[in-house]
Amino acid sequence: MSILLTLKRKYKLIDYSVWLVLCITSLTIIGILVIGSANEAYQTKQILGLILGLICMVVVSLCDYNYILRFSWILYAINIIGLLLVLFFGYNTGGATRWIDLKVVRFQPSELSKILMILFLASYLSKNKEIINKPKEVIKIIILILIPAVLIQREPDLSTCIVLFTVCIIVYFLAGLSAKIVGIVLGTGIPAFAVLWHFILTKGEQILNEYQYIRIMAWLHPEDYPNGAYQQQNSITAVGSGMLFGKGLYNTEVDSVKNGNFISEPQTDFIFAVTGEELGFLGCCLVIGLLLVICLICIYIGTKAKDESGRLIAYGIGTLIGVQSFFNICVVTGLMPNTGLPLPFMSYGLTSLVTLFMGMGIVLNVGLQRERH
Repeated sequence: MSILLTLKRKYKLIDYSVWLVLCITSLTIIGILVIGSANEAYQTKQILGLILGLICMVVVSLCDYNYILRFSWILYAINIIGLLLVLFFGYNTGGATRWIDLKVVRFQPSELSKILMILFLASYLSKNKEIINKPKEVIKIIILILIPAVLIQREPDLSTCIVLFTVCIIVYFLAGLSAKIVGIVLGTGIPAFAVLWHFILTKGEQILNEYQYIRIMAWLHPEDYPNGAYQQQNSITAVGSGMLFGKGLYNTEVDSVKNGNFISEPQTDFIFAVTGEELGFLGCCLVIGLLLVICLICIYIGTKAKDESGRLIAYGIGTLIGVQSFFNICVVTGLMPNTGLPLPFMSYGLTSLVTLFMGMGIVLNVGLQRERH
């Protein structure tokens, strides 16, 4: 009872972002329905993930984020230790070692790493705002970002590595990174990327793993790499075949891409393809709209945050949802090479789902402590 009274004095229920909770829950429920249609065996676990996620979100939303940020270096250390444990003791499946097998459940530290890095950077950058543009500090921050990114790439998980690095750099920019430094980086980075892209496309070069090279070439020349392109090409077909209203959830049509098993593991990275086929263009618009609203609410909460660290947390979580959603949908619709990234709140995966709910819980706490005029 005393805890409830303390929370009541500290927070005002009117500041709790009910719309954010509704959007997150609605999107996850849509995901559960589509997952059940794609592969019914995974639906029950995803429902449990929603329940666990909601509990974690509510609990975290009532924890003062400033108190959590006091342990930012400990969070960073936990992040690195978790990623190292994967490399030494991780569970290997499909040629990648990305999970720690806890017997009861498999845990993917790289998913939690995204949230922990946003929290760490929010704390570090807000405390060192006056010096973040000094050359030595820029190098230090980049190294701190690269350490977990490189460990994730070593799993190998290049797509998550790119998302993590992209989100961290955006948070750094939002913290006040000098436009001059950004210009220098872009001025040198774009030509360097062009050279790197040339070497990637040069047959015989060993810059990427073989499967990563095949994914890129299958995207550029699907007719020459049919074994590597079939999944993405079938995904495009599935999205287009749904037309305006879709074929309906749990349909048994013989011409369904999903029913014909033309997309492997449709409940994970290609869940948006099943959404397009069964819920149609309108269903896809609903999913994209909910993702967009979630991002915008996070940004709005960030603009009302009482301090710099709260602002960066809300912006960072919103950026993570936006960037990962963009990459996933681009892959499913053929605008990018296959990356293997889940669609936030929609794809099957308990680690991804629960960690995202926890991240949203922190954003909700930022909203509960908004700046008052």
